[in-house]
Amino acid sequence: MSVKYDKILNDYDKHCRRIAQSTSIRINESPTDKARRIKALEADYIKWFEYYFPNYAKKKCAWFHRRLAKEIIKNRHIRALAEWYRSAAKSVHIDMGIPLFLYLAMNDMKYMLLIGETEPKARKLLSSLQAQLQYNQRIINDYGYRFKFGDWADGDFTTTDGVKFTSLGFGQSPRGARESENRPDYIVVDDVDNKRHVNNDKLMRESVEFITEDVWGCFDTDGDCTTRFVYANNNFHKNSITNRLRQLFLQGIQKADQDGGKSNFYISRVCAVKNLNSFEPEWPEKNSAEYWRAKFNDTPYRSFMREYMHVHIQDGAVFKHEDIIWGQMLPLKEYDGLCFYGDLSYKAAGDYKAMMLVGKTGRQYHIIAVYLRRGSRTKCAKWLYDFYEDKKLSRFNISYYIEGLFAMDEFVNDFDTEGDERGYHVPVVADKRGKSDKYDRIESTAGFFERHNVIFNIAEQTNPDFITLVDQFLAFERGSQANDDGPDAWHGAESKLNKITFVEKFKPRTKSRGERRAKSKNCY
Repeated sequence: MSVKYDKILNDYDKHCRRIAQSTSIRINESPTDKARRIKALEADYIKWFEYYFPNYAKKKCAWFHRRLAKEIIKNRHIRALAEWYRSAAKSVHIDMGIPLFLYLAMNDMKYMLLIGETEPKARKLLSSLQAQLQYNQRIINDYGYRFKFGDWADGDFTTTDGVKFTSLGFGQSPRGARESENRPDYIVVDDVDNKRHVNNDKLMRESVEFITEDVWGCFDTDGDCTTRFVYANNNFHKNSITNRLRQLFLQGIQKADQDGGKSNFYISRVCAVKNLNSFEPEWPEKNSAEYWRAKFNDTPYRSFMREYMHVHIQDGAVFKHEDIIWGQMLPLKEYDGLCFYGDLSYKAAGDYKAMMLVGKTGRQYHIIAVYLRRGSRTKCAKWLYDFYEDKKLSRFNISYYIEGLFAMDEFVNDFDTEGDERGYHVPVVADKRGKSDKYDRIESTAGFFERHNVIFNIAEQTNPDFITLVDQFLAFERGSQANDDGPDAWHGAESKLNKITFVEKFKPRTKSRGERRAKSKNCY
């Protein structure tokens, strides 16, 4: 026996002992009280789960656990997609709680097939089911000892009443899966998406076909038979199995709606928080807004959005990693033009407030200073005035603009109010130009990056605002839900600098009226 396998078995034994110790029972409970208690628990999946699995229910279950369980339990024919964020207890409910409820409380499951990313991972998930049936004293006390033979380590086991539990690795053929006359009636595909494979279109397409053909094909075709299917994963990439299934499910729901029928497709989509302003959690019983705010601040932006918010951020779709160049800045007096440009949200603490100082020298654009944070416009104004004083910007010819066509008086007033308190005013004005599509505007500047003519201030390489700006550039692509306030402010500064330096480099040449007449043959 290998050391690794021996460790797995030892961990399993410890897990079983913890289950036995945590599931104490009332020895003196009367048969009448026991029957009444069981009936009350079986009327509510969440109460049932929290009673029988106390070591998993240390925190109260969330609304989405209840809702998904309700849909699966009441519908014998369902294709469910649990598109939940990381650490949302997908496996605990979908792989263990719900199937055991169907089996023990509802007597509505005969054969469960559990598919994991790999065969070892699938067997480990299966081990939780076997451990509960063998060692959970509350289950044994209320439903009897159900385990009969088999072993999760071999990929399957059977209960005393003939219910079978089988595990497979993703891609292993499930064809022919049956136990006596029973074919699988509850199938779970859990956490099989892999970041290493999402850019392989052929592999992703074949993976979806494996589910819709090989896996769904395991169900009995008899109309009276139960066919429950659940797929669980966070949706981290637009080319992932999860996202492809989501599109397939949405099409099925739409088609059923057009036909006036009931769809068997069901999507449960849950992010970690309701938004990135308040960070109000979807599972407040487990984590607070403060926890998620700290998690967001401690996690790279792209990673947080992928893993916890289902936002597809494809690194370098327009702006590439290799084109993010860091370098030394010039003294401010040596630039051909300098421009402060701000892209501010209309919400007090909504989107990012972006403001940056960009200098142009020859063909190059130097991103010298950046403010890119959530919060009020007042904080942005304070930062600008602090920077203005610290760098003594009154000595330099700098243009100050804020993007937007609406509510500009209010926006500029935030800066004027800060100036009132300090006794002077930075000449911030509104950029009221009409603008084309934001994506097209920002994408049009990609050529400057490709030619390495955009330089980020290397002295600020560890500055959180600069890091966020780079993240937003790398995340930028059409249709993305990622924030783009930083790149939009950059485009505004670049556009203004081109006009400023064009005027300074190419001063108009003038001629007197006499000179024009002398050279014109038709002038009389």
